[in-house]
Amino acid sequence: MLSLPRLYPILDRSCFSDSESVLLAARELITAGCTWIQYRNKSGRARQMLDEARALRECLGSSAKLIMNDRADLCLAAAFDGLHVGQDDLSAESARSIIGSLRWLGVSTHNSVQLADANKGSADYLAIGPVFETGSKANPDPMVGIEGIRRARGLTRKPLVAIGGITRANARAVIDAGADSVAVISDLLRDPRKSAEEFLRILR
Repeated sequence: MLSLPRLYPILDRSCFSDSESVLLAARELITAGCTWIQYRNKSGRARQMLDEARALRECLGSSAKLIMNDRADLCLAAAFDGLHVGQDDLSAESARSIIGSLRWLGVSTHNSVQLADANKGSADYLAIGPVFETGSKANPDPMVGIEGIRRARGLTRKPLVAIGGITRANARAVIDAGADSVAVISDLLRDPRKSAEEFLRILR
């Protein structure tokens, strides 16, 4: 079974001014000790996304596992290690048919019904959230809270990623509730290296 790192940083392109700042943040995260990074770009053109994804792959080499959000085609083209899809993206099984069995597949869920359904498929890990209030989505799903993490843990043996509003102040409670990993966007933006180091100390 896949072993997830405690900290799962997401580089959301909308949070960065240009491609170089994305690469700089990625390098800082790796220096801090992160081993997985997801590249998320919900509004970019395919050419720009592919160029940035390939730059990330070249910059980081084998020092980190790179996960592409949503785009199975770009996951392959940029030689990423895995793909993450949401409820409104390509279906998990369609994604699997494109990326094959050698790349990892993650699926986002927002309630117990979705998680139980996703658990039946070929996903290597499942995400549940938003756990807390989040500003990373324009129209977020209802918060699941700490209790939602506990319920999710009882529904799957697959690795579980908690996402949504997770900070250094609440990350430990999320892990203690049953999550294997926490996905973080906003609380890594300011001084990514220092922030990631603090997360990793908290999550030991």
